[in-house]
Amino acid sequence: MTVALIDSGLGLLSTTGWLRHLAPELELLLLLDPDGAPWGSRTASFVTDRLFTAAQLAVQRGAEAIVVPCNTATVTAIDALRERFEPRVPVIGTVPAVKSAAATGQGIAVWATVRTTSSDYQDRLIADYANGMPVARVACPGLAEAIDHGDMAAAAEAIADAAERTPKNCDSVVLGCTHYPLVAPEILQSLPAGTTLYDSAEAVARQTLRRLDRTRESHSTMGSIDVVLSGRRGNLPAGAQAHPVGRALAAAGRVPREILISAATRSPMAAPAI
Repeated sequence: MTVALIDSGLGLLSTTGWLRHLAPELELLLLLDPDGAPWGSRTASFVTDRLFTAAQLAVQRGAEAIVVPCNTATVTAIDALRERFEPRVPVIGTVPAVKSAAATGQGIAVWATVRTTSSDYQDRLIADYANGMPVARVACPGLAEAIDHGDMAAAAEAIADAAERTPKNCDSVVLGCTHYPLVAPEILQSLPAGTTLYDSAEAVARQTLRRLDRTRESHSTMGSIDVVLSGRRGNLPAGAQAHPVGRALAAAGRVPREILISAATRSPMAAPAI
């Protein structure tokens, strides 16, 4: 069984890691778009076109589910993608975990890209799921790009800047960009002790398995991991090697639980060495 994951860059790694951990027998098809990245700065029509092109290729390659682990692509075109491919091929999108964070009753901050932070999409998400609680919107300029390039020094600078602008009463921080879980340990280390990060990668992976009726974990076989870069067969970008889950996926082996970020992860948390 083949599952395709589509994103412009390394934002798909966390969800891919969870799928590889929970169901390593799946054949995974990773469709990245380095020629068009980053999608966050592109027009809606551009993102829709690139997403549909990748999805059509995925179906041609035998994908039985399409996962979109990208907030920009999800809000831009997930409805159109579902209209085109469902019910024959399930389409699973990604939404930041604002609802889970709000359920705790604690102060909330949402870390996201500059464009997402100022978007109507995030405003609607907060209005729908924050239960009327005040939510601090923290833009993280340059962080996603630094993560994509594997530039940990630049990522550390962006994290420190965002942490400085995060209100001290925010005990819950929602990761509003799918790149950010790749540096979750560094984010937690920059925030006050006891802060909880909320991420949606685990939930998206589990929802994918539910849609495929594969809720039982199986470790009897190891599926392949194929990478397509803007329509060309290739390998994970060099930047993936800067992140433990990227290294594990590049090795095409098992992804251990300890390098994955849970739906809710509390500090302190040490950076994994794998």
